[in-house]
Amino acid sequence: MKVTFVTPPVLVGKRPAERSAGCTHVVYPMPNIYELIVAAVVEGKDGCDVSYRDFSHHCDDREWRQWLRSDDSDIYMVWMVNLSLEGDLLATAAVHELRPEAYVVFLGPGATYFIRKTLVHARNIVVRGEPEATVSELVDALATGKPLDAIDGISYLNASGEVVNNRQRALITDLDTLPFPARHLLGERRYHNPKLKCDGYTTALTSRNCPFKCIYCVPSSLTFAREIEHRKHNDGRKPLITMRSVESVDREMRMLHEQGYKAVGFVDDNFIWNEERTRGLCEVMRRYDMVWGCQARVDAITPAIAQMLSESGCRYIDLGVESFDDEILAYIKKGITSKQIYDAIDTLKRHGVPVKLNILIGCCPLETRETVRHTLSEAKRLKVDQVMFNIVSPFPGTEFYKLCKENGWLATGKYEPTDVQRNSIVNFPHLTAREMERELQRNNLSYFLSWHFISTHIGRFTSVGEFMHAARALKRKLLG
Repeated sequence: MKVTFVTPPVLVGKRPAERSAGCTHVVYPMPNIYELIVAAVVEGKDGCDVSYRDFSHHCDDREWRQWLRSDDSDIYMVWMVNLSLEGDLLATAAVHELRPEAYVVFLGPGATYFIRKTLVHARNIVVRGEPEATVSELVDALATGKPLDAIDGISYLNASGEVVNNRQRALITDLDTLPFPARHLLGERRYHNPKLKCDGYTTALTSRNCPFKCIYCVPSSLTFAREIEHRKHNDGRKPLITMRSVESVDREMRMLHEQGYKAVGFVDDNFIWNEERTRGLCEVMRRYDMVWGCQARVDAITPAIAQMLSESGCRYIDLGVESFDDEILAYIKKGITSKQIYDAIDTLKRHGVPVKLNILIGCCPLETRETVRHTLSEAKRLKVDQVMFNIVSPFPGTEFYKLCKENGWLATGKYEPTDVQRNSIVNFPHLTAREMERELQRNNLSYFLSWHFISTHIGRFTSVGEFMHAARALKRKLLG
């Protein structure tokens, strides 16, 4: 059984979707660690020949079709996010034309939510939610001719062309049983993270999901797929948190160190859960002398944790701040106060840990141009390492989407996939979609072209190559 994990080419005139975070177009490429874990599961099965191909850069329809004619895969796996849905379906139509015996299996949040849109062919199959166990069983079934109706967690078309949604798949409770991501399938391709400014970069995952209740939140494409599926079958409740053991993370970091990796970006929705686990993970990173970064909540930052981060090579910590206005923070159910934000930033800065703030423009109807500009003013005054501005998007499956529909805030009348780093489809009484876009562009130019940002970062690059990668990423961010 030959299985190819494929990222299809993009539509003419479009930029590639970023499929790991899942809500933007690519600013700087990063490996989709979620997809690579699934690939490792399939690779561990007897009789499976697994490969990975990324056609999202510098490939047109002619080249795509030419490759398909020469390929002999039995299954094409596609990790679909909302922004890639239209292009993925157009590209995979060519699979059915040129490789009519092959199956196309869609994973990820786009397929999990837009099941009906995705199932446009009898040999399309959707794997809903958390994919590893489902894909393992599905590959066996397709290889042996086992009926699809016995496989939990999939959707497909029956002989009458009707959508069949099989039972929900139980979530994996022991993440240590999963193999490490099949990074070797990426071949010679190298990735670069401007926040780490170091060659030899990859991503890693130590936990899954987030228990908090932010009304707009889509923390990552894997989390969103898990939440969409779990909420649908469990009265709207979020799935439980699952974590790898520190020992498992140690084994993976040792392997990466031996393979020559020098930098790791942890893509957990929340990396910091308590002091004990954080201490163990920080000791692992010190042991292998890697630079690294992570995402965390401000209410998780203590002086002890900041010291651990500082001593273990943490070069950035992403804090989801969204706003410095306490009324706005309460409305979006962030579960933090502005004081906690200021305290966390101060604690991290005192211990020398670079701070990146994530700001969400228009995250609720209380937002105005004045509150947005106040947030930018505060971010500049605090002189953190970096600030990322995004515009809120009403992702289907979130509480915010429901509020937008009920209150008529959707500028387009319905949800349309948008790049949160560029576009808005939400009109509030005191802040329109166009005003949000103008404020985003204004804030980006004001911040990223400021002397503080330039002087903070220019001397940290370890090579001319890393500087050029960062410069290209900044150009894509500011100019598209």
